[in-house]
Amino acid sequence: MVPAEVLGILSTHALHCCRVPRGWVHTGRVAPSDRVQLTFALKQQNVDRLRELLGLVSNPDSPQYGKFLTLEEVTSLVHPSDLTHKVVWGWLQSHGVAACHTVLTQDFLQCDTTAQVAETLLPGSEFHRYRKGRRSVVRSPARYSVHADLAQHLDFVGGVHRFPTEMQTVSRAWTNGARHEAKFHLGVTPVVLRSRYNLTAADVGSAENNSQAVAQFLEQFYHPADLAEFMAIFGSGFKHMSQVARVVGTQGGGKAGLEASLDVEYIMSTGANISTWVFTNPGDSGAGCRHLTKGTNAFRPSFPASSPYVTTVGGTSFKNPFQVTYEVTDYISGGGFSNIFPMPDYQLAAVSAYLKGTTLPPKTYFNTSGRAYPDIAALSDNYWVVSNRVPIPWVSGTSASTPVVGGMLSLINDQRFLKGLPSLGFLNPRLYQLKGQALFDVTEGCHLSCLDDQVEGKGFCAAPSWDPVTGWGTPNYPSLLATLLDK
Repeated sequence: MVPAEVLGILSTHALHCCRVPRGWVHTGRVAPSDRVQLTFALKQQNVDRLRELLGLVSNPDSPQYGKFLTLEEVTSLVHPSDLTHKVVWGWLQSHGVAACHTVLTQDFLQCDTTAQVAETLLPGSEFHRYRKGRRSVVRSPARYSVHADLAQHLDFVGGVHRFPTEMQTVSRAWTNGARHEAKFHLGVTPVVLRSRYNLTAADVGSAENNSQAVAQFLEQFYHPADLAEFMAIFGSGFKHMSQVARVVGTQGGGKAGLEASLDVEYIMSTGANISTWVFTNPGDSGAGCRHLTKGTNAFRPSFPASSPYVTTVGGTSFKNPFQVTYEVTDYISGGGFSNIFPMPDYQLAAVSAYLKGTTLPPKTYFNTSGRAYPDIAALSDNYWVVSNRVPIPWVSGTSASTPVVGGMLSLINDQRFLKGLPSLGFLNPRLYQLKGQALFDVTEGCHLSCLDDQVEGKGFCAAPSWDPVTGWGTPNYPSLLATLLDK
């Protein structure tokens, strides 16, 4: 339902451009015959009805709660109209574009064509090649337009402006930051996580029809040997699986990626003994910062974390880095308010209370009516990860906290299946109804933002109840399990 590349409304007058992110080096214009991949998002039907149904199946107070639609039912509801298919396909074929793939819902077309044809399809575009390290992409920094008659059948065109997401997971063992005491810390492992969040050795999966998944969309890949070694070192205290059940897509060659290794190892050690799939395809930044004009800044919310249809996970650190203590904000924890998506009804009361009850950055820096995130949090600091057969300490980022929360929700789904209940599905409406019940509230610390005279690098700060740094807090697993098993 939410595009991965939101570029605005397309029309004869809708012009788009973007800045080239820092670190990407321009290497020149591409040749007319060079290949370009474009993704056309066809206008869906009945989106309002789909949004209504999502609310009904996700609201515990609704008679429809847990009665999820099948993919086929969703397809029949939202697939583009015959006219939309005819217009878009006719337009593409008239330019000689035939190498396109679609999906079951028929609302996306990924087409391979030449740069010359792409620039003809999107007047004003001008494709160039950019490099960053070993990665290379073809993008257009120039503005483009799409005729209004066609624009009414398209939501957006991807593969034009947006650059690959930055990979923010770092190992503080290799940095020169001020936290030198970290080298004396044993670090976060599955055993430490189970201790902090009160999981026992018996809290592992056992339902035959349960599974979980990780998506690798940062041109990174995990390595099976790393997973096996990680479990051999850190998984001895609980029943677990040491192999991924299935990889959907093509694993890249070369070295394993640190973030991909982290995701797979920690969802499988938290959601232990549950069948895991990996989907592979070629945000951590605090509040982020967007430079508007000289001397004028605003926070930059990230996507898809700011989508109202995603359960977003923030990050925390132990108050005492040497012990399993209570948690405080990890300064790199992402959070804020969307500039695209309005605030959903399920979080209105919680966010309004935060906005009224705490000291805030200047309101010129953020959109007080936008979707606020994160929703929940977990430890994101000082993890041990095995990557390329080497145990690496002090890896940090919300890419650590997210699979930990995901694994715990998989365990809760496991218990729901054993009781004959459906899976949790979209969690946010129910999570906000809990109002922090079964979670450890995080009330200390702020995250990073713009380094300017007004905010001096400080973004939002944690506060009692919900906040845009750690959401409702971190899971107390047995309490959360009991709460989410009642219906």
